[in-house]
Amino acid sequence: MPSGSLVGNIAQDLGLDIKRLKAGKSRVFTGDQAEYIALDMSRGVLLIKERIDRESLCGQTMPCALHFQIILQNPMELYSVTVEIMDINDNPPTFVKKDMKFEISEYAAVGARFMLDVAMDQDVGINGVQSYSLNPTDNFQLNLKRQPEGAKMVEMVLQKPLDREKQKDMLLVLTANDGGEPQMSGTLQIHVTVLDANDNAPVFTQQVYRVSTTENSPKGTRLTIVSATDADDGSNSIVTYALSGSTAGIFDLFDINSHSGLIILTGDLDYERARNHEFYVEGKDEGGLSDSCKIIVDVVDVNDNSPIISIISKSSTIAEDAPSNTVIAMISVNDPDSESNGQVSCSINENIPFAIKSTSNRFYSIVSDSDLDRETNAEYNITVTCSDEGVPSLSSRADLSLKITDVNDNAPVFEKSSYEASVLENNTPGLSIFTVKARDADWNQNARVSYILVESSDNGVTMSSYVSVNAESGVIHAVRSFDYEQIKSFTFHVKAQDGGSPPLSSNVSVKITIQDQNDNAPQVLYPVQTSGSLVAEIVPRSADVGYLVTKVVAVDVDSGQNAWLSYKLQKATDRALFEVGAQNGEIRTIRQVTDKDAVKQKLTVIVEDNGQPPRSATVNVNVALADSFPEVLSEFSDFTHDKEYNDNLTFYLVLALAVVSFLFIVSIIAILSVKCYRWRRERMFYKSNGHLPVIPYYPPLYADVGGTGTLQHMHNYEVYRTTDSRKSCLKYGRPGSESIVSLDNTGTLQPVHREKLITEDFDDEQKPPNPDWRFNQNQRPGPSGYTTSRSSNLRWTPPRNMRAAATPDMAVGTGPWPQPPTEAEQLQALMAAANEKREGNHMQIFLGKVSEATNTLTPGTMGLSTRYSPQFTLQHVPDYRQNVYIPGSTATLTSNPQQQQQQQQMQQQMQMGPQQMGPQQALPPPQAAAAGPGAGPGADPGAMGQPEAPKAAQTPASKKKSTKKEKK
Repeated sequence: MPSGSLVGNIAQDLGLDIKRLKAGKSRVFTGDQAEYIALDMSRGVLLIKERIDRESLCGQTMPCALHFQIILQNPMELYSVTVEIMDINDNPPTFVKKDMKFEISEYAAVGARFMLDVAMDQDVGINGVQSYSLNPTDNFQLNLKRQPEGAKMVEMVLQKPLDREKQKDMLLVLTANDGGEPQMSGTLQIHVTVLDANDNAPVFTQQVYRVSTTENSPKGTRLTIVSATDADDGSNSIVTYALSGSTAGIFDLFDINSHSGLIILTGDLDYERARNHEFYVEGKDEGGLSDSCKIIVDVVDVNDNSPIISIISKSSTIAEDAPSNTVIAMISVNDPDSESNGQVSCSINENIPFAIKSTSNRFYSIVSDSDLDRETNAEYNITVTCSDEGVPSLSSRADLSLKITDVNDNAPVFEKSSYEASVLENNTPGLSIFTVKARDADWNQNARVSYILVESSDNGVTMSSYVSVNAESGVIHAVRSFDYEQIKSFTFHVKAQDGGSPPLSSNVSVKITIQDQNDNAPQVLYPVQTSGSLVAEIVPRSADVGYLVTKVVAVDVDSGQNAWLSYKLQKATDRALFEVGAQNGEIRTIRQVTDKDAVKQKLTVIVEDNGQPPRSATVNVNVALADSFPEVLSEFSDFTHDKEYNDNLTFYLVLALAVVSFLFIVSIIAILSVKCYRWRRERMFYKSNGHLPVIPYYPPLYADVGGTGTLQHMHNYEVYRTTDSRKSCLKYGRPGSESIVSLDNTGTLQPVHREKLITEDFDDEQKPPNPDWRFNQNQRPGPSGYTTSRSSNLRWTPPRNMRAAATPDMAVGTGPWPQPPTEAEQLQALMAAANEKREGNHMQIFLGKVSEATNTLTPGTMGLSTRYSPQFTLQHVPDYRQNVYIPGSTATLTSNPQQQQQQQQMQQQMQMGPQQMGPQQALPPPQAAAAGPGAGPGADPGAMGQPEAPKAAQTPASKKKSTKKEKK
């Protein structure tokens, strides 16, 4: 069959899934034999890998079969497979000799037999030699004899006497035919020479000779002697012996002495290849008559083969956390010897965590039998020794190398439990301070240590702003320059983390100590050096020797010897007059002051620390030698001071230029933004085709807040307005009564309430106020306690976050209020004037005045925003003089019956006014007037549109105030 031909469906025969064949990496194992069969894992079939020659594989053995194993991994499985090789007629019969020569006496009797060579056909069965034919058949005929073991012996039988005189030489052709399809044949030419008479043929003493010898017998070993006798006399009785070429390979193994008949061994016998050998010996006399006998040589097995170890499958690595009984290798052991010589036992070397187990005949598995630790032993060399039971015993060995793969089971360990290091201050950023080192007992990626700075803080400063850690090397770098005067030391933690999965880590504490450097010059605290004024120490001329003039006081923020200060007199007008204490900085006289000494003495003292290199500072001390202060002034008045220019003048100029440029850019951006905003509004107006929303007129029960509101007078609401109208918010409160118009979540009137309000009669007269009605303690305005009003206040937030009225939840002032009647009269007059005017622009003046008054209030007082909010309407407040606080005054209006009557009359007039003028000309309600177009930006909505209050009796104080105002 050609290569690639289908042999069979092994997956179907073994009951295996094709996915299992792929996942298990199935393969064919043939040991040390050639691999003729291949496995196709994608289809699960066996294919011909290379051409199979049955004759070279099995010879004459029947049946002929290939034995191999199918190996699967994960888990390891083994299946034995036997493929029988069927013979085809691909070999013709052949003769060992191309021709044979016979010398036959003419007196040969009819029936004389002459043995012919048997044709050899490597094919077997029906494809082997089936028939012989002899041509011509005038004097001879062919006779076939079958032996008990199945072999054939071909003889040529004389059927007609020979006549030398008629025919001296004859040529016959022996043809051997096989039974294959197509039929094949082989020929042998027979040359017959007719001799004179020899009428007795040789006869062997035994028809079968049987001999035994060991397979390791050396060449030249004598096996046996054959003997044949001839009844003739003379030369016709001399018998010569020769081996018959009926069996292939006989001439390579054996030889016979043609005269003595001794058979000797000339080749190497192998029990494993052939357990016996059969061949024929022919005895022929000189007359040409012959006889034959059979020789059987039995080969005796000896233990000459060591066990053959074949590694079927093995793993080169195993994880250190692998469980026990993990299979790491499968081997097969074969010993060609027989009986006890072929019995094999296997073992492995000791003191290793592995064992060998026999799974089936001739197959073994090597498994782990204890825990593995790569850190203890990273590699094992396993030696498998297999020995047979022969005498002497033979053994073979195979070596396996197994590496233990690492598992991340060890955390990094620092070389020290804690680290301490020091660094000089004023270091350069990025300076390498020192290195932390951690080691991991694991291997490869699991042992790759990365260093991480554990984030922490010291006095609010994170450690990452102090130091950094190189993740690879563990080198700790300074992130910034340290200052010993600010920080002396700090402690942080470094984490060492390996690269395993999951990673393991450990921490170590690191303490960094900052070492001081002489980086600060001494600072002179006294005397204070000023550029704008002159300071001088006065020394009387009568001062004695050692007189303390002054003391130079200096400090150094460094520490240690860097802060040790010494004082020296660098320059002086008269060095012989003053000296400076080297340790204390005291300036003293060293001689008596004389009249010749100048009044003006200037000393320059240098203050130097003890650091390396030393740093210093100088101070100028002005000393005046005088007995009186005027004398000092007269002398020091003509001191000329050089004009000192400010070193930072350029900086200030640049800063001013930058600020001006920034303001200019901001102004340009603001102007462009306003222009864009207005352009967008014009575009919206243009697109709407002039259809702007129409503000409808609502009856007096509604208040117009912002020009478009539809809230009822009694509805509670809060409006927070800022200078940016887009940030204003409207907060709705709880209605004060059932008649309040309710709003939905969008802040608009619900349709039900809108229809109800439209159908109501807005011309109903207001009921007169109940003189007995009073506010309760929480609703009463004034200093009666903490007021949490449910009423809504319309509050406008001025640009400086100053509100003109107290918030509803803010406690207002406590204590009695004064009573300034003058302001009440003024307020009443203003409100009356507002009611007489029918146009909204007249109301703007009043609102401006009210807003000026309300803006002067503080959060601790109750202003007009609260007093005149929409809740306090005329139909609820019976008496405006009760606890009414006038902004900017100290008066409180009191209630009397006369004022109540005047108030009722004023309310009736205000109600009749709109009815007489008609709905189009009626004055809008106080709330609408307050929020209308005439209201200025500073007006407080809570103080808008309130009716005038009744006049109160004037007090002497109020009269004086009114007189002052009239004069103004």
